[in-house]
Amino acid sequence: MGLTKVTDRVYYYPFDDAKDRPILGYIRGDGFSVAVDAGHSAAHVQEFYSALRAQGLALPALTVITHWHWDHTLGMHAVSGKTMASRRTNAHLKELIENHKDDLDEYIRSVDAYAGAEYPDGEPVIAVPADIVYEDSSLITAGRLQIEVMEAPSSHTDDTTLVYVPSEKCLFLGDSVLGEFPDWKIDWEKMNRLIARLEALDFEYALSGHWKMQTKDEVLADMRAGIFD
Repeated sequence: MGLTKVTDRVYYYPFDDAKDRPILGYIRGDGFSVAVDAGHSAAHVQEFYSALRAQGLALPALTVITHWHWDHTLGMHAVSGKTMASRRTNAHLKELIENHKDDLDEYIRSVDAYAGAEYPDGEPVIAVPADIVYEDSSLITAGRLQIEVMEAPSSHTDDTTLVYVPSEKCLFLGDSVLGEFPDWKIDWEKMNRLIARLEALDFEYALSGHWKMQTKDEVLADMRAGIFD
């Protein structure tokens, strides 16, 4: 599996339904680059990095996490450079680590139907907190490129982060468009607030964690129709 190029600055490594792996984003800055999400495991990270090397792209100096769920965070210990998450996401990660310090492997395998495929032969599950914590919003400046990181309402989790690259008209949505795990029920008050937030942003490319790339109009239409429940 190789990288998909969106613009000269933005790429993504596609999602994989067989292992419930979300897309991993890559934003090529000046001087350093930024990844979006850390994936399901160290193996997921290394496959992503192999795809970057194949394109002659530098490994990311920073990885921004969209929310705390394991398929987006259990590769954090294996990433290049630093990790960044919202205060809420980091609190969830610390709670996961503290509550399951003696049985994390068993817990993840009990809640994640794909853990057996992602962690064969008893390979250990490792969770870590973020290196950098932000609250509300943060601006990452990578030379001439600016990346906006912002908390947003979501029916999926209470700790959603959006990653927006205005100059490239690209928006990484994580799993924010989905209903709540595990029943996928949509909270329409939260969904409508998220729709209003997206309507105010100028983007052409919408990149959700487990979905094909869409236009702004397409993702908003699907959100209004409840396609992601």
